[in-house]
Amino acid sequence: MLPESQIDVAQFLTRALAGDGTVERVSTHISSLFLAGDRVLKCKRAVRFPYLDFSTPELRLAACQAEVALNRRTAPALYCGVRRITREPGGALTFDGSGALVDAVVEMRRFPEADLFDAMARSGRLGPTHIADLAHRIAAFHADAAISRDHGGTAAIAKLIAMNDAALRNAGLVPEAEAQALSARFRAALERHATLLDARRAAGKVRRCHGALTLRNICLFEGVPTPFDCIEFSEDIATTDVLYDLAFVLMDLWHRARFDLANLLFNRYLDEADETDGIGLLPFLMALRAVIRAHVTGAQAADAPDPTATIAEARAYIDLADSLLAEAPARLLAIGGFSGSGKSSVAASVAPGLGRAPGARILASDRIRKRLHGADALTRLPPAAYEPAVSAQVYAALRREARRVLAAGHCAVADAVFDRPDARAAIAAAAEELGIGFCGIWLEAPAATLARRVEGRTNDPSDATVAVLSGQLARDPGAIVWHRLDAGQPLDALRDAVHALCDDGRARVRR
Repeated sequence: MLPESQIDVAQFLTRALAGDGTVERVSTHISSLFLAGDRVLKCKRAVRFPYLDFSTPELRLAACQAEVALNRRTAPALYCGVRRITREPGGALTFDGSGALVDAVVEMRRFPEADLFDAMARSGRLGPTHIADLAHRIAAFHADAAISRDHGGTAAIAKLIAMNDAALRNAGLVPEAEAQALSARFRAALERHATLLDARRAAGKVRRCHGALTLRNICLFEGVPTPFDCIEFSEDIATTDVLYDLAFVLMDLWHRARFDLANLLFNRYLDEADETDGIGLLPFLMALRAVIRAHVTGAQAADAPDPTATIAEARAYIDLADSLLAEAPARLLAIGGFSGSGKSSVAASVAPGLGRAPGARILASDRIRKRLHGADALTRLPPAAYEPAVSAQVYAALRREARRVLAAGHCAVADAVFDRPDARAAIAAAAEELGIGFCGIWLEAPAATLARRVEGRTNDPSDATVAVLSGQLARDPGAIVWHRLDAGQPLDALRDAVHALCDDGRARVRR
């Protein structure tokens, strides 16, 4: 609810929307929303906190103007504009009059609550197509966001760790000993990552981001994944490393056990954004986001319909943060096989459970080939793009990127045909050079099965045809010493078999 000083504003907004149908009200600790028909009027509450000040009409107007300007970067169709509320000489309130400023609201277009990504995740409607599209939009948004070298870096993260520690203690969510241990783990992780965090700031990776990129702040608007409700009240909170911005939605998906979607978002984002140097930071950054969600959730428990459940959820976020800080070795998995053997499906199924969150980086030769030619993943390339010399470049690029991922301390999955002995030896050597475990998988199936799968492909990055498959089958692939698996098994069985081989220390060094 709005404070007592804004009661007349609340009444005015209710009357203004009454013609559009029943007026609904939704309140947060800093805003009140009035919803009717296809319209939303969002009013800032006259409050002052250490991190924001909405205590005067002028400050609320400025905040509304900032909210519209910043959110139009990602949701231009959603944000209609700012309406000033003025008091006219007779005492009545009106929109955009000539009288004294009393308040201001953000006017927005309304969308169904069911189209919020968190609601879609709960109902099972959130799928890979939505996530792949979202990854593209976040990558484009980050690429265009304003660079800052005055924010971010080690100092900002150290301040955040201290703030999280104080907030957890104030919320009474953890015993003193546990709070101390968790804070110590964060500080130790920060010490390990400090050089990289500062280097990324120097390289322009700290930008004016969204700041609160959770599933709750993303909707499907007119069929398009649309981030909205960014942080407008604090440059310090919202101006951060782009991977810390991404980490919020990754953490949100991980918390909901949508490991598949988190890994997909991670991979499609990195397909477009050159952030490989920083991916070793992601578990740490996701853990920071989990602690933020923990103390925010805990602070809401007193007013929640079920305080016990709310506290339990807050504790689940703390447990998640703890697990995200656990170390795990980097390793390289290579999946080969002729076209139609299911390499990409197996890679996508295996990757979420390989290594640290948000799972392994998948490096697919089909996608790398398209990028080298400046084409999107679904654009068919001409036959010249598959000449042996070009394929050699593709495999070399795959190995280079695998080395970068492994050097960053993250797991990688190399997805390519690998039908030549030298290509198989070279990818294994990429891991050996770094002293990192390797596992090679060869998927095989009858020629008729492979051909049927190739013919049935739609919306696939592979340009392989049955004629291409026939050429592969006609060549001698040489001695295959990788682990051979029947590609006709159910996908879950293949996934489990690959994980078992990757977890076998002897399997990791096989070439």
